[in-house]
Amino acid sequence: MSPLTRKMKAALYYGIGDVRYEETDVPEIGPGELLIKVGTALTCGTDIKTYKRGHPLLIRQTPAPFGHEYAGTVEEVGEGVKRFEPGMRVVATNSAPCGHCFFCKRGKPNLCPSLKENLVNGAFAEYIRVPAPVVEWNTHQIPDTLSFRDAALTEPLACVVHGIQESGIELGDTVAIIGAGPIGQMMIMLAKKAGASTVIASDLAELRRNMAAKAGADVVIDPTQEDPVQRVKEETMGYGADVVIEAVGLPATWSQAVDMTRDAGTTVLFGGAASGTKFEVDTVRFHYGQLTLKGVFHLTPKHVEQALKLIIAGDVDPDILISHEMPLSKIKQALDMMAKGESMKIAIKP
Repeated sequence: MSPLTRKMKAALYYGIGDVRYEETDVPEIGPGELLIKVGTALTCGTDIKTYKRGHPLLIRQTPAPFGHEYAGTVEEVGEGVKRFEPGMRVVATNSAPCGHCFFCKRGKPNLCPSLKENLVNGAFAEYIRVPAPVVEWNTHQIPDTLSFRDAALTEPLACVVHGIQESGIELGDTVAIIGAGPIGQMMIMLAKKAGASTVIASDLAELRRNMAAKAGADVVIDPTQEDPVQRVKEETMGYGADVVIEAVGLPATWSQAVDMTRDAGTTVLFGGAASGTKFEVDTVRFHYGQLTLKGVFHLTPKHVEQALKLIIAGDVDPDILISHEMPLSKIKQALDMMAKGESMKIAIKP
């Protein structure tokens, strides 16, 4: 790229509720890195949380680049990069492990401390810099038949693949999912593929309840009209669901998820709650009911590969997950719509 064209349009985060569309510098890349021309970026639940309450890891100083689900074309290749070259269509995630620390060696690269150092933020822009560890571990070429819009689902779907694998769903299980945002919709799709005979979904927003039915939910609950815990028990002869997945991130719905779970069942606490919040579990129920509570965080390189294969194979329906498309200049409107539950993911076109 010529030094005369080093400016780009981008969405910059200035503070809670304050995201601005303006001109900024094109990122400079170093050894092992890539500069990607963004084809499509997607809005995400984490973006909404950041927009509404900030984020200690993603936003360390302001103004800050924003957005982390993206796919596009390699524009520039840093020194030492061998697998990629300009013009390649690729998808990359928002972080990567180091591959050799305590957690990486124990098969938990999603807990690698280096994830915090390698975070990628800035997909709501014309160009994005991909750090060397992400290039090495979590960047993949995509086929010409796969749109940038659909490929950009790889990162969130990889997180869902992780959650479903940790849930231990067995053939014939009843699975309850609290929260039918895009993550919840993917949970519904993959729970069915994992062998669940019945999937129950609960969400406050009418749009998301309607989409949950399209995604494969057998029972859809409006928690403003009935008690979700009671309804789940009615659907399971009073026992509760075999597996419950919380995909909201509130202490109240964490507690609700435990109450929905049958004895000897599994509760997956997938939604990240705000720092400093807590929830309580009845010790008698936990012990004598032999409950399994699992916190599941982020993804691993294996899950990224699996997610991309599922997208290429058509095993998830992007049209359920992505409801709108908008230009980058309307990023604030897109964030507001998603925050109000008026949309699923929104495809942002730079």
